[in-house]
Amino acid sequence: MENIINHFEKYLPLNDEEKQALMSRVTERKIKRRQFLLQEGDVCKYFTYVQSGCFKMYGVDDKGVEHNLVFAAEDDWISDIGSLHKELPSKLFIEAIEPSVVLQISKGDLWYLYSNHPKFDRNFRVIMEDKYIELQNRLLQAFSSTALDRYDRFITQYPHLANRLPNTQIASYLGVTPEFLSKIKNDRFKK
Repeated sequence: MENIINHFEKYLPLNDEEKQALMSRVTERKIKRRQFLLQEGDVCKYFTYVQSGCFKMYGVDDKGVEHNLVFAAEDDWISDIGSLHKELPSKLFIEAIEPSVVLQISKGDLWYLYSNHPKFDRNFRVIMEDKYIELQNRLLQAFSSTALDRYDRFITQYPHLANRLPNTQIASYLGVTPEFLSKIKNDRFKK
């Protein structure tokens, strides 16, 4: 639990009562590689903190092609916020890329923390604002940047994942083929 407490304290320090409330409201789970936290059609029930390991959130198009939307590794959060908030079936998958350990907070427990410990309301708001900014930047890059620029942005945003993820996963995130990603990497290396 120390990791998640340190994570929150980057925003606002927690007192002992708040730490205890958090610890009593999260559930630790060990996740195997390729195990799902969420599958299309299921309602997302948890906001998930990644203590160790790595996840991808992706959608599948009509042709069965995966499109990675986001990665989450140590000290990061992952959830289908739309499904969690609206309690509607998800159109996304959240899958472990590596064996992982996560801490999950249910929607009800999250609301309890918001209501009874206002620092969590503020902390989660900042976390969500940061994620929203990240998504906006990703969308802008998708329609206004070259594949090389998108790859450079990926390296900047996920430096700890660049060597952990297979090219197929990175290529899916960038919207290019694995072969084109190899060409980008080779061209970048030659510079």
